[in-house]
Amino acid sequence: MEISKLLFAVLCLSLTFSSVIAESSKICPANLDGNDSGEWDGEFFPGIPKINYEGPKSKNPLSFKWYNAEEEILGKEMKDWMRFSVAFWHTFRGTGGDPFGAPTKVWPWEDGTNSLDMAKRRMRANFEFLEKLGVDKWCFHDRDIAPEGNTLKESNANLDEIVTLAKELQGTKIHPLWGTAQLFFNPRYMHGAATSPDMAVYTYAAAQVKKAMEVTHYLGGENYVFWGGREGYQTLLNTDMERELDHYATFLQAAADWKKKIGFNGTLLIEPKPQEPTKHQYDWDAATTASFLRKYGLIGEFKLNVECNHATLSGHSCHHELETARINGLLGNIDANTGDPQVGWDTDEFLTDISEATLVMLSVVRNGGLAPGGFNFDAKLRRESTDVVDLFIAHISGMDTLARGLRNVAKLIEDGTLAELVRNRYKTFDSEFGSQIEAGKVDFETLEKKAFELGEPRVASGKQELAEMIFQSVL
Repeated sequence: MEISKLLFAVLCLSLTFSSVIAESSKICPANLDGNDSGEWDGEFFPGIPKINYEGPKSKNPLSFKWYNAEEEILGKEMKDWMRFSVAFWHTFRGTGGDPFGAPTKVWPWEDGTNSLDMAKRRMRANFEFLEKLGVDKWCFHDRDIAPEGNTLKESNANLDEIVTLAKELQGTKIHPLWGTAQLFFNPRYMHGAATSPDMAVYTYAAAQVKKAMEVTHYLGGENYVFWGGREGYQTLLNTDMERELDHYATFLQAAADWKKKIGFNGTLLIEPKPQEPTKHQYDWDAATTASFLRKYGLIGEFKLNVECNHATLSGHSCHHELETARINGLLGNIDANTGDPQVGWDTDEFLTDISEATLVMLSVVRNGGLAPGGFNFDAKLRRESTDVVDLFIAHISGMDTLARGLRNVAKLIEDGTLAELVRNRYKTFDSEFGSQIEAGKVDFETLEKKAFELGEPRVASGKQELAEMIFQSVL
């Protein structure tokens, strides 16, 4: 037995759940040795039952209190509003390591290597986790699920081998919410991928995206995401920004063309982020990205994958970013997470704030839902959370929080007071003359005459405190 496995066995024997969980629910793998093909004898989560809905009064941490998948809310079952997905990279590749400290987690599907055998073991753990959590969607980066080889051909072969296994394991019930290519970790992408000043890097990135789109399509993925973590600049002194933006648009157009050529009917999504790792990234926020798409004639080809933590980094609320995407017809998917305002960087925490979740669901309901998008938990355990059961508890909490947000939105709609307050603020535009203004039928000369007729405006109160009181009353 390898040293890392032996250490894990010792750790596992010493770990138990909190006092509310039965002694039989200790998390220890059934067999640490496995075999040379990435197989696993037994379960990865032997003490974890299928997670069920038990209602708000339940004290069982391994149960849903607010998320009841088949319950109908506002004309749809909760599962159809939510379309939850598990992020492979955070859930199965997260180690707890950070720039200041070594990894803190030793998972039963890891042995410290990144071999094909370990990749297969992680994939098996992924599908067991999905089945027990009751989620039928997952998201992945190509290099998260399969190791990068010494050449592009070797990397593609590795990916094919893992994707073949994933296709077998997911069956007909489970499929990716989206897939993507990881174009930010390898040193070749230090200056960007689609915006790199090096043509060889641009072509390599295109080949990687081509392959990632193909495997996403093969697995039945419903969307494909572009996250431009390195698509930006550190200083304009050595950057031709116009040329880089042109290259980026050409790259995305080629991706849209390839999507059609291979018969992939999924939605292409761009994920805005303002900074980190690049000082200034071209997809800064929803408005910037919408403007970029419109300028280059891509507005009909792409929608946005809005991440709440990215919204706050750009100086906005998640609700603002969702509404900006929605009113531009671009709201496609949500990465459900949050950041810590005292830290100020991309901490990727699970969303547990009921108020924020209610605002998020308000935009989703106004949008008529997210399908074929959904909620992807691009969130990770805290460095200090090291038990396997914590993975379940974190996802349960995130799912319950958003479900509670949906229930709150239903209360707001049923009550109608908040909507009436908003309508009243704009009621003067519901007049005949106001309607003509909104229809663009009134010129400045006519507006001037009306201003003389009306005299000095008597501006009504905005009733912000009342709006906040109404909103808080449903939480």
